[in-house]
Amino acid sequence: MGDDTGSARQSIALLLRRLTVELDAVGQRFAGIHGLGRTDVRALVTIMDAARRGQALTAGALGQAVELSSASVTALLDRLERVGHVRRVRSSDDRRRVVLEMSDTAMAAGAEFFGGLNRDLVAAMDAYSADELAVVRRFLEDMTEVITRHARAGD
Repeated sequence: MGDDTGSARQSIALLLRRLTVELDAVGQRFAGIHGLGRTDVRALVTIMDAARRGQALTAGALGQAVELSSASVTALLDRLERVGHVRRVRSSDDRRRVVLEMSDTAMAAGAEFFGGLNRDLVAAMDAYSADELAVVRRFLEDMTEVITRHARAGD
């Protein structure tokens, strides 16, 4: 049983790697269409995900999330703001604090490009029970944590 389990785990690890390569290709295609770099897309996704969670994201928090220095984050945000994807706005909670918002046009571009993929992913999940989806969620959260730890291993 140990060999079968080990083989199954290795097979899943390879499938996970394949999934990340394919998702990266989708992100690269989006970046190419919109004249963005890989870090630009990572930043936009980070800002969008924070907004979906109802969390305000500062430039400093963005820098930590995408592993950029303060000066690099400033250049990144200047670039994204110049092309109309991001706005810096005063926080409604603390007017001294500046938070980041995605523009409506950036949200629309993302929805247009990724909407079909998202619909197909959700439809593919229809075959799974609530219990199976709970296991998949836990698995993906655990694997994301491992990958994040490895990505930041040099810190």
